[in-house]
Amino acid sequence: MPYYCHKCRNEIEFIVKVGIKVGRLDTCSHCGADMHACKNCRFYDPGLHNQCRIPEADFIRERDVANFCHHFEFRQLDEAPEVDDSEARARAKLNDVFKNLK
Repeated sequence: MPYYCHKCRNEIEFIVKVGIKVGRLDTCSHCGADMHACKNCRFYDPGLHNQCRIPEADFIRERDVANFCHHFEFRQLDEAPEVDDSEARARAKLNDVFKNLK
């Protein structure tokens, strides 16, 4: 299964070697995003309290930048993840609500 960058959603090609993991300072060759980030981890779940499926994992405030979590495992997906446009949709709804107040 392929690996995808959480930011640009391009496929990342790793040379898989036994015992070699994604390094904390590894970056995406397409956009430069940090690879060892929660949003690239198979345990990342924004629907959970700590946003992680590992209950004893430390809280990490910035989920899209490199961190020192020792539970990190790069997630594999069958296809590129969908773009999260929930913020843009929320802003559009707010603009619709308040457009008559200008």
